[in-house]
Amino acid sequence: MIFRQLIDDDTKTFTYLLGDPWRRDAVLIDPVREHLERDLSFLQQLGLDLRYVIDTHLHADHITSSGLLRARTGCKVVLPAATGVDAADMLVEDGDAITFGLQALEVRATPGHTDGCASYVAVTRPMVFTGDTLLIRGCGRTDFQSGDARTLYRSVRDKLFSLTDETEVFPAHDYKGRTSSSIREERLYNPRLGGEKTEDQFVGIMDQLELAYPRKIDVALPANQHCGLVEGDEETAHGHGADAFVWPLYRTATGAPDIPAVWLADHPDAVRLVDIRTADEWQGADGRLQGAAHIPMDTLIDAASGWDKAAPVVLYCRSGGRSDRMAVELEKRGFEKVASLAGGVLKWAALGLPLDGDQQG
Repeated sequence: MIFRQLIDDDTKTFTYLLGDPWRRDAVLIDPVREHLERDLSFLQQLGLDLRYVIDTHLHADHITSSGLLRARTGCKVVLPAATGVDAADMLVEDGDAITFGLQALEVRATPGHTDGCASYVAVTRPMVFTGDTLLIRGCGRTDFQSGDARTLYRSVRDKLFSLTDETEVFPAHDYKGRTSSSIREERLYNPRLGGEKTEDQFVGIMDQLELAYPRKIDVALPANQHCGLVEGDEETAHGHGADAFVWPLYRTATGAPDIPAVWLADHPDAVRLVDIRTADEWQGADGRLQGAAHIPMDTLIDAASGWDKAAPVVLYCRSGGRSDRMAVELEKRGFEKVASLAGGVLKWAALGLPLDGDQQG
């Protein structure tokens, strides 16, 4: 599995990028609004399509970028069901699974820090993403957002300490320069929850913390109840209102306008889809996307002269190189919403998306 751990220095928040090396699907866990472009750049450079963006809970110390990532990539926003956030695409509960490519995350409800916390256990590698429930040699506070010390104690003991010793623990924060731990270490050395600490002892520890009021909570919580979107975001991201057509375009290193395969698969009727390969390729074993018109590359400019330049157009070829170049050419000719399908028909097939043609026969 592809794995990257990223950090926001201001709030010491970790963001985790997980990718499937075969299907090239990805998820982001606990993204931070200020690092939207950084995270999109990692996805693009690694050749990954973002399927899901996951928040472990409603954060009080930073604003999530989940809504902006959804607008830019077409991914789905995932939150624990107990948060009750209607703006999310998926509200998950204990025992659910989130699959991306050949990878999966098991959802474990771990309330206590807030009543809407969940941890995510990787299926193909011994690792767990614990949000603020279990930190390295610590845990999240329990004095706001319906937090409850007894509930957190049971969440950690029953849902997390039951994992295997070697399971790596990746929390949402660390304030002392540490990046990960293990279930064995936390069972032995966590001063609040490890060893022989009883529930009553843990409650006593939490009652005496006397922590300061979170400095960003009054801004972060209202925004995070809307997946991190604030007034003007839709216009800023797309040049349109919230109910308008969403065009999740990003630029390659060469400046070509690309669009993710995942978004196109979810919006097959929203664009003019054009296959610019040769006639032999159109009929060949790679197959072709359903609903595509065949207009070879050398005739595309003439054919496009009669099209509505404000209507969305997606071009594709075998791997994306030719369609990248032709998308740039159409942009030069005034087309407002033109894009190349990232990775072409090969990427589409690798993601298991439907094709017509010999490959399907």
